[in-house]
Amino acid sequence: MTTYDNTAPESLNLNGAGIALEGYDPVSYFSGQPALGNPAIAFTYRGAIYYFTSAANKAHFEAEPEKYLPQYGGFCATAVSEGKTFSIDPVNYNVTDGKLYLFYKGEFGDAKPDWDADAENRRKNADANWAKGNLPPA
Repeated sequence: MTTYDNTAPESLNLNGAGIALEGYDPVSYFSGQPALGNPAIAFTYRGAIYYFTSAANKAHFEAEPEKYLPQYGGFCATAVSEGKTFSIDPVNYNVTDGKLYLFYKGEFGDAKPDWDADAENRRKNADANWAKGNLPPA
């Protein structure tokens, strides 16, 4: 039986160059001010490249990377709750219970209000779907 690794680079929402969060600093979300990171201040974790706005943010991430990683590999949390993956708008997010959730926002609408309307059940469904792995793209 093959075990699905939902932390492997191929299961993460990365751009073509392997950059996570579309270049946003993962630590910056936790201050309520998501900001584009600097490619000169980068760190690779589990095959994904993360950019940071400062050496201090990079040090925070290096010390506790799991604390700052987005849920569901950086895919839209609402989509994962529905059993699929979808891209995100990196500034459409929330931090709940110390965890970063990202959402799609674009020509097809805004997925965050759907999540917010029933966050508890959406989170349970997304956690279960993500644990199963092999989610198809939307």
